Amino acid sequence: MHCPSCGQQQVSSETKFCSRCGMPLSVVAEVVSYGGYLPQLAELNKKTTLFTRRNGVAFSIIWCLFFLLIMTPIFGIANIDELAGASAIIGIFGGLIMLISSLIFLKKPFVSYALPAQQAPSQMYGQPQQHALPPQQSIPVNNYGAPQAGNWRDTNDLQPTSVTESTTRLLNDEERR
Repeated sequence: MHCPSCGQQQVSSETKFCSRCGMPLSVVAEVVSYGGYLPQLAELNKKTTLFTRRNGVAFSIIWCLFFLLIMTPIFGIANIDELAGASAIIGIFGGLIMLISSLIFLKKPFVSYALPAQQAPSQMYGQPQQHALPPQQSIPVNNYGAPQAGNWRDTNDLQPTSVTESTTRLLNDEERR
């Protein structure tokens, strides 16, 4: 295993810190052992929030039904007409305000997807998989040589060109004044 920070090869996979830069490698080893995915992250994503758009819409509907269908008849039976009318108004307008505000301000609930199981890479076009490095190749030293004269890399005979040689215009004495 190599350190992702400095590239230092580690002696064993049980090494806790990099010997060169000191980076903690326990998390890196855990990520590698789980195939690039940490199960702790799945647990973090499973946490649900109370204030979501769906919960806001459901609460506004329950609010409206509670005040219209339960509180208004109770106040009507008790001969408290002012509270019966007020509860109907609170039920309708309060429910609408909560419905609109939950649709505007609250976030959609986080949708989590099941990750597919890790599969071995498939072979494309019937090519066999290599489980090791290719065999070592060596090229004799005498195949390499110094560049030949006149090669495009040999630029000793060329004079450097000036950018301003043909582009600068000299002013006449009349134009300077």
